[in-house]
Amino acid sequence: MKTIPMAAAVGLFFTALYFLMAIFAPWIAPYGMAEVVGGVWEPSSSKHWLGTDNIGRDLLTRMIYGGRTTIFIATVATFISFTTGSILGFLAAVMGGWVDQALSRFVDLIMSIPSLIFALVVLSVMPVTVPVLVLVMGFLDSTRVFRLSRAVAVDINVMDFVEAAKLRGEGRVWVIFREILPNALSPLVAEMGLRFIFMVLFISTLSFLGLGIQPPEADWGGIVKENADGINYGIGAALYPAVAIATLAISVNLVADWVLNRTTSLKGGRG
Repeated sequence: MKTIPMAAAVGLFFTALYFLMAIFAPWIAPYGMAEVVGGVWEPSSSKHWLGTDNIGRDLLTRMIYGGRTTIFIATVATFISFTTGSILGFLAAVMGGWVDQALSRFVDLIMSIPSLIFALVVLSVMPVTVPVLVLVMGFLDSTRVFRLSRAVAVDINVMDFVEAAKLRGEGRVWVIFREILPNALSPLVAEMGLRFIFMVLFISTLSFLGLGIQPPEADWGGIVKENADGINYGIGAALYPAVAIATLAISVNLVADWVLNRTTSLKGGRG
């Protein structure tokens, strides 16, 4: 940490700031999430630092709670996608044969359908709840993680230290978690930052289209939708969530790049 580059330090600061605000939202938000505390689209003031929204709720409070919802859903969905996609990708690479073909063709089928259209179709016939959103997003994104993890694992699977482990009689679980996984972390970590931001954009898009987080709950995409009409009158309430998403995206990617640079070389298997 003493030699962390300035760009990574800035990214780490803003990333930590957003996550801490999400964790402690009920204690730092000045008002209740759905509490009407003023007039419609009031300007910034000492009482309302970011002004109020389209029905008079404090916009800073909505942003804090919206960030909490957005970051929580994106984090859990990213965890699900990487857990599912990487394990299946490593399994396909190690087992090969019909298992590899079956999993790969199934993933190709899912990826042939645009993710947003797939999610809209599923959510239009299912109740729009947080668990459903997380599962749908995690499942759809796991196909991308599967392709990456399989491609990396195929290369590692033919290396000498992996062959030596197989000759020692180690099972597939050992090979996957003790030989392949440690050496596949670099591209996976870099991809995790990108997929997390994709999740943030995905849930924001769904909310903007009305199939994400439902009012009066707040998330950044929903805040944009609620205040979009204000842009016609020169009111920038809808721009604050866009700035927050952009800042979070840049910060997470700066941290991911730093981690990638520190873990680029193959570590070799453990005997």
